[in-house]
Amino acid sequence: MQQCQGIPRSADEEIRRVCSGGYRQRLRRATRTHPAARTAAATHDRHRSTVLATLRNLAPGSIVSHQSAALLYRVPVELSLLDRVHVTRNRNHGGRITPTLAVHVAAVDTVAELAGLAVTTPARTVVDLARTVPFEAAVVAGDALAREYGVTATDLTAELHRAARRVGIGTARQVVAFLDPRSPGIGHSRSRVMLRRLGIPQPRSQGDVQSHDRRRLGRVDFWFGDTGVVGVFDGHLRYGRAVHPGGDVVEALAREQSREEALRRHGFQVVRWTWDELADGTAAARIRAALARAGRHRPQGHIRPAELPAPRPLTLRPL
Repeated sequence: MQQCQGIPRSADEEIRRVCSGGYRQRLRRATRTHPAARTAAATHDRHRSTVLATLRNLAPGSIVSHQSAALLYRVPVELSLLDRVHVTRNRNHGGRITPTLAVHVAAVDTVAELAGLAVTTPARTVVDLARTVPFEAAVVAGDALAREYGVTATDLTAELHRAARRVGIGTARQVVAFLDPRSPGIGHSRSRVMLRRLGIPQPRSQGDVQSHDRRRLGRVDFWFGDTGVVGVFDGHLRYGRAVHPGGDVVEALAREQSREEALRRHGFQVVRWTWDELADGTAAARIRAALARAGRHRPQGHIRPAELPAPRPLTLRPL
């Protein structure tokens, strides 16, 4: 068996440590109560192992790309997209698709190094996904890549320019224009996509709310400009976001309700929603009603974008 160039003998252990650490820890917390999270964790682990096994049988120069790259970057990838390992070759011919492998061919000038593997850069991965996978899946992964690795609008514009003649570039431009690096998780990214489908004006993500006398009132998931309408995504259960594993339920609910009451006292209109309320249109109706009322009452405070996290360190090198 030929060993792929650049993969150390310890890559299996290394990639589990480096590429599954934080995301895996978050999944472990979720798996206590959610069977779907256990399925996701197992599927992600299998795909990582399959990436390593596949690379050992490919000629040197194969670069992990598309959804396989996104998974190694520890960002959420829709399970249905993990049926094949995706690699890119820096050439203009020789692409192929089999039931377990997709070999893409395109010019690559820079790669990232993860546990000794050559992987497309975060910005390149965003654009590759935006061209080739459904809009929602591309936004979920793209938001996370932009947030975790400090991908800028300049980075993405450059990658769009490089991909100008590739299939799917029109959709890629739409995805890139829609991305929000402040979107903190899958549910928040998907909420934005669903609101877009429902014709709701796009909110901004993660805002810190202050009163006029500069007292901090809390952080909101979404905010609709200076209207005073703010949104909170609760997942599957109303106020579900307030309760963390091992925490005191009553105390957490009281704290969340107190925060909401403070926002309302200062004139902010708080709209909460769950997945079901997004799906059946209930949330959309409440948001539209709140926006219609917004012109009559302005809030006694303002909202500023929350600070972005420091980008994860990453080694880039020319190919």
